[in-house]
Amino acid sequence: MEFDYDMIVIGSGPSGQRAAIQAAKIGRRAAVIERSRAVGGVCVNTGTIPSKTFREAVLHLSGFRERGIYGSSYRVKQDISIDDLLYRVHQVVRSEIDVIRNQMSRNRVELIESTARFVDPHTIELQSAAGHGRRQISAAKIVVACGTEAARDGHIPFDGQQVFTSDDVLGLERLPRSLIVVGAGVIGVEYATMFAALGVRVTIVDKRPTLLPFLDHEISAALTYVIQQSNVTMRLGEEVSGIDLRQGASKPVEVRLRSGKVLHAEAALYSIGRVGATARLDLDKAGVLRDERGRIAVNAHFQSNVGHVYAVGDVIGFPSLASTSYEQGRSAARHAFGLRADEEAGIGLFPYGIYTVPEISTIGRNEDELTAAGIPYEIGKANYREISRGQIIGDRTGMLKIVFSPDTRKLLGVHIMGEGASELIHIGQTLMAHDGCIDYFADAVFNFPTLAECYKTAALDGLNRLSS
Repeated sequence: MEFDYDMIVIGSGPSGQRAAIQAAKIGRRAAVIERSRAVGGVCVNTGTIPSKTFREAVLHLSGFRERGIYGSSYRVKQDISIDDLLYRVHQVVRSEIDVIRNQMSRNRVELIESTARFVDPHTIELQSAAGHGRRQISAAKIVVACGTEAARDGHIPFDGQQVFTSDDVLGLERLPRSLIVVGAGVIGVEYATMFAALGVRVTIVDKRPTLLPFLDHEISAALTYVIQQSNVTMRLGEEVSGIDLRQGASKPVEVRLRSGKVLHAEAALYSIGRVGATARLDLDKAGVLRDERGRIAVNAHFQSNVGHVYAVGDVIGFPSLASTSYEQGRSAARHAFGLRADEEAGIGLFPYGIYTVPEISTIGRNEDELTAAGIPYEIGKANYREISRGQIIGDRTGMLKIVFSPDTRKLLGVHIMGEGASELIHIGQTLMAHDGCIDYFADAVFNFPTLAECYKTAALDGLNRLSS
């Protein structure tokens, strides 16, 4: 059977980009379908890139990083507007879009700006982004990389300004003076801490009793403490029963809790998770199954229940990281064309970065996981305030914790909170990838003064615990 393309990729986010480019690099005809001119998917347009750029703008303009040196009242700019914060965001987003377009062009990947839906297992119907005309194209292999969108409750009065999701943040017209964040998942806590750093009065509501419970318990507890010191009110163990808008009120958003409490603020960020953006794809026409949250189940090679239809990136669920999505796309394309037919294509050891204020990054197992598995372990810790570099930059709450085997001394996990956490984690990742022992850190010479010295301090602390 003749097809128009060897591979069609639906979605131009990190996983879709990598799948198409990998296919093109081995001489296959590849096309990427993106429903808007803003290529790059959620990652570039409303998610990872803009939110992290927003965070950097917050940290700079608020003077947050320097408050440990110059005092809690220090600010680079006194009256920070939403335009101040979004100026740099728009610059970076435009630059990223240009980079992606150039990469696709250089690798001879065709970019089709249209909406897509399945007609049958090998055929996609396109409708141009301008709404003019329809046509059909076919491919031997199809990769669904459409990503996710913020979950919305039909009973919530979303208006994009007073009640909004994380996808709406870049469209805000002004900064609220008070904000209720409904849902303390990663995205909710990230934005809660960003707004708090700006001086916004933030209240976090979540039905779970612990903040980010999947983290190492000491890291979670330390983050909770730091957030509370930023005058954030925590309403953990509480569920929201409804949200209303009160016209003309100084605090128009009313959030009602099942416990009977009523909260008021100028705005509310509704962040109860994300769902696969698959509703418009007519997956049933291809026989592809999706769950109640729009996600597609895949095997180790990222194949759906229909063998030639792959799914990668956030649409398949955990871990929903740009870093792992890149590798999922590449692995799916290689498997599709027989380059790794006999190998497991799953992603192995990877770090997790959480861009709260302060930053968190983790890799490997934590204490609770090792205890549940019956695996003996020991820990070693280093506090930024005890490291010269930590004193220089004024980070007095940062910490680095290593978890290792007391028998083999092999590194089992690293958990970091503080400035540069998402960069520092890769030192531990490298040692873990090579089954290294913490003796390496204890004996290694690190540049002085650096935050990387925390590894040496933590290793020596761990070895002292073994000998005591």
